[in-house]
Amino acid sequence: MRVFVTGATGALGRYLVPELVAAGHEVTATTTTPGKVGQLREAGAEPVVLDGRDREAVIAAVLAAAPEVILHEMTALADLRSLRNPDKLFSVTNELRAKGTDNLLAAAKRAGTRRVIAQGYAGAGPDRRSGGLKTEDDPSDWRPIRSFVQAPAAMRHVEEAVPSQAPEGIVLRYGAFYGPGASDVLLEMLRKRQVPVVGGGSGVWSFVEISDAAAATLAAIDRGAPGLYNVVDSDPAPVAEWLPYLAQVAGAKPPLRVPAWVGRLLAGDFVVAQMTTSRGYSNEKARKELGWEPRYASWREGFRAWVGS
Repeated sequence: MRVFVTGATGALGRYLVPELVAAGHEVTATTTTPGKVGQLREAGAEPVVLDGRDREAVIAAVLAAAPEVILHEMTALADLRSLRNPDKLFSVTNELRAKGTDNLLAAAKRAGTRRVIAQGYAGAGPDRRSGGLKTEDDPSDWRPIRSFVQAPAAMRHVEEAVPSQAPEGIVLRYGAFYGPGASDVLLEMLRKRQVPVVGGGSGVWSFVEISDAAAATLAAIDRGAPGLYNVVDSDPAPVAEWLPYLAQVAGAKPPLRVPAWVGRLLAGDFVVAQMTTSRGYSNEKARKELGWEPRYASWREGFRAWVGS
């Protein structure tokens, strides 16, 4: 099929494009960086330099490609060493999830594109209530945090707009990415003992290895009814379990442990919430309806493969 991939030189896009080409799809791939055009061409895609916030440019590019499927992977993640003010850090990503999503949906309508697959979020967050793993039917119920207002609104917009406005709209809620090129800064910080376990580390995280995320996205091109899917591995775990394990695998000293009030002073409310109240997600729907099985069912095997690569 003809597939239009935005954000094609990002952490996930770098894995997606070669897989799409290998599967026989005709791929048009976008980047905001002219210097990465050659990288996309070498991967077998037709490159386009594009800012997803430019409505007319997006519509023109999609009309020229006439895709049957659009993959919306646009983000602009900066240095993740500090999450004290996530709205500021993710400001461009929030625009791409709001305005960029609207631009792609308008372009899809003009071009007659049947399926739009967008990147959602199943990472750690400030869950208001305790409970089991979240399914696709659970409403977003994050506790308000002053520095984390725009990002949740942008994520909700993607989840509401894509399934309702595209003929076949799918949102893949990815867990925390890890793997080569996806989260190397975390290893760097762990080795410097800059990532402590905060407040007991009771927050449950769901992970997905980056090539597993790409495989799920590839499966969604021709499988799955419109709606939301949690793309996470099968082993959600509390911070107090996975963080010391990753430090051990990485050859680092065990992470420090600090109370929540210290963590709040050091890193802000959002990070404390991630480490103490996050619930994690179930992948049952994605496995059943997309026919997807993660190669790394657990972060345990995945972390070892990543750090050893």
